[in-house]
Amino acid sequence: MKDTLRSGLTFQFQFKLPPTKMVPHLYPESEMFQEMPQVLATGFMVGLMEWACIEAIRPHLDWPREQSLGTMVNFTHLAATPPGLTVTVDVRLDQVEGRKLRFTLSAHDGIDTIAEGTHERFLIDAARFNAKVIEKSRQVS
Repeated sequence: MKDTLRSGLTFQFQFKLPPTKMVPHLYPESEMFQEMPQVLATGFMVGLMEWACIEAIRPHLDWPREQSLGTMVNFTHLAATPPGLTVTVDVRLDQVEGRKLRFTLSAHDGIDTIAEGTHERFLIDAARFNAKVIEKSRQVS
């Protein structure tokens, strides 16, 4: 982690929503999801919020050796968003505590505030983390 990664960092991220991020695409295996409205799925919204945080901190890491993983999400999904709208996510890094990062985020679709909340990420050494995952996978095989 570079010394430029400090609390107070702000970032804005935009993403135009394609039809593939709507509820029926969240788990194609679920017939119930297939019958639900064509609006941004909360699961995809969480991923979008995580993506915004990753983009915010990437210039301040030795990427790709250093990466981050989400460890806590606390978002409210306030409004439905159909495909075609552009979501703007505003990110603020509130706290850097060793390898733990805490963020406050809000998202807007150009019409409504669609989400707000907090997120926590943990910095990892990708090679070391991946080695642990491979070892864990071997226990299942």
